[in-house]
Amino acid sequence: MPSLGLEKHVVDQKVYENSLERFAKQKILLPTFAQLAEPATIPTQIKDLLEKVDPDEPHPLNLFRVHWYMDSDRRRFATLPEYMVLPKELTGVDAEIVLLIGANFPMIEAHKVLAAYGCLAPRVITGMYDPLHHRAIWPSTGNYCRGGVAISRIMACRGVAVLPEGMSRERFTWLENWVADPADVIATPGTESNVKEIYDKCHELDADPANIIFNQFSEFGNHLVHRLCTGKAGAHVFEKLKKNNPKLRLRAFVSATGSAGTLGAGDYLKDEYGSWNVAVEALECPTMLYNGFGEHNIQGIGDKHIPLIHNVMGTDMAVAISDESTDALNLLFNSEVGHEYLRARQGVPKEIVERLHKLGLSSLCNILASIKTAKYLKLGEDDLLLTVATDPASLYDTEREKTLKKDFGGSFDAVNAGEVFGQHLKGTLTDHVLECSLRDRERIFDLGYYTWVEQQGVGIEEFVARRHKSFWRELVDLIPAWDAMIDEFNARTGVASSL
Repeated sequence: MPSLGLEKHVVDQKVYENSLERFAKQKILLPTFAQLAEPATIPTQIKDLLEKVDPDEPHPLNLFRVHWYMDSDRRRFATLPEYMVLPKELTGVDAEIVLLIGANFPMIEAHKVLAAYGCLAPRVITGMYDPLHHRAIWPSTGNYCRGGVAISRIMACRGVAVLPEGMSRERFTWLENWVADPADVIATPGTESNVKEIYDKCHELDADPANIIFNQFSEFGNHLVHRLCTGKAGAHVFEKLKKNNPKLRLRAFVSATGSAGTLGAGDYLKDEYGSWNVAVEALECPTMLYNGFGEHNIQGIGDKHIPLIHNVMGTDMAVAISDESTDALNLLFNSEVGHEYLRARQGVPKEIVERLHKLGLSSLCNILASIKTAKYLKLGEDDLLLTVATDPASLYDTEREKTLKKDFGGSFDAVNAGEVFGQHLKGTLTDHVLECSLRDRERIFDLGYYTWVEQQGVGIEEFVARRHKSFWRELVDLIPAWDAMIDEFNARTGVASSL
């Protein structure tokens, strides 16, 4: 599957030389995957230079901020990823629900910028992407295309975003400020669930050999960078919390599917701790649970298909969350009335309430799915569920306005706050939860055939190979190979010695 970024040698020497020339001229130094997983290993010289670089500036050194270990100011490195332990007053369960905070990532305030680097960097160092002649096409239902445009720009490449026209206005505003040409933002029909329409546009664009498609749903670099970097970040936080409670057990990693890249972290954690992988989707489009379809507004997760990079046979549970709940909690968590209600009536600590703005729609989905999982498994105070807060609420200001008008008549008061809390947090049930048997996994796996073999042209042998654990474990061997190639690439550009 060479088109899926699985090479570990130089495919085209001329393209490789063009990249060396461009990166040397633009003084672009590439971090290794290992450095992004353990930022303490990043040279002090680079950290010192970064103090003068704004995290939202299109500067090549911001590549060394594309990891979980940034302080809340998004400028300085931290010893641990920022995380939030949700209190029982909010979740209603004894188990600890812990979120890794994605809002600290540079440029886009979302962890999808890590996925974009994990896809583009391997193509550059293997001579499969030519910054002098190619355009990087980033199909996405949300933050991945923003991450792709940001990574492309600071790697002196031209990035093109392809996303549904119904996504939040904030996404489009950001893209309009970052692309080289307004035509590099392509809006396709539909909303969050209209992934096929994105693929159709990419097929059209792929007819031009100057366009290289970085399909997050089939780029295994997306899986691998999260398996290593997000997986290790979660492990570091868990080990920190375990020092305070030696009995603590990591029971599950919970993540909305989207491209399924983030779920790669669950594979790492399962190998380390024996935890479960919980894949989450929208109830309005319950593909894994019920072979269903539909539209929803949990922006950041795409549906009606099974991503090629989803390790379905390693998935232990599937959970569905309604966008009615995430839309309502977006109001509760980001209004003065909601904050007052949570503090005064429910006893949620002030320091937690003041950080709720770091939770966007898919983050709320992950929280609710974690609550469902804790209740279904009857977990206690010595059990921990880990999940991610992909992006902040600031990306959904216009979505809150829509919800306020559509569902609350234009105003949100204390009574509304109590109703939302009671229905969507305290009232969380264990419905729409599937504990996956072997047959369940096989059914979900087989759903991917129609997208990848029939529509996207993946060979049947390559498709079926993903059933086996050995396929996913052998993928991990790509990481040290890529890191060695990154080191060689950097040495040949000579950028490090010129900083």
